[in-house]
Amino acid sequence: MSDYRIRAATPGDLDGARAVMLDTVYRDFGTGYVPHWHGDVIDPASAYLAPARHTLLVAVDERDASVVATGALDSRGPLHPPNPRQVAERYPSGATAQLRRVYVRPEHRRRGLARRLVAELLAFAASDGGYRAVYLHTDPAVVGAEGFWRSLGKVVHDEREDEGGGQSVMHFEVPLGR
Repeated sequence: MSDYRIRAATPGDLDGARAVMLDTVYRDFGTGYVPHWHGDVIDPASAYLAPARHTLLVAVDERDASVVATGALDSRGPLHPPNPRQVAERYPSGATAQLRRVYVRPEHRRRGLARRLVAELLAFAASDGGYRAVYLHTDPAVVGAEGFWRSLGKVVHDEREDEGGGQSVMHFEVPLGR
């Protein structure tokens, strides 16, 4: 089993982090790069390194120093649209820490990396002192995503239950003090 180090991303990690994120949106989500949804993937420095209340973490395989997983947090709540109005109102920007881009390369999965990344992101959010909630949304069609997030938080809205099916997205809250 490899040894991994979880740490805040540096400018030198951005190409590796971007590659993990892009590979995930193409392979796991099947959407590919969509500028409206993935602008932070193309410019993670502006999205996560520059703002004080945001962070991008990486898991680095210490054998070859490659970035094998990512996890990010920002202070932007979900917007309506495309998210349901009640979700956007419950998680306003500024008071909400939104978990984003918790992605692990397939060959490094099932080793606790996503769980470790989330624990570090929650510690970052708690240390900020200004967040009152931690929110995320996920696509339950991605293998393992729904079960993983259910193990860490609670479902606050499942769009599959909406009339017309919504976006087939699940919205979660993860306890801040976890």
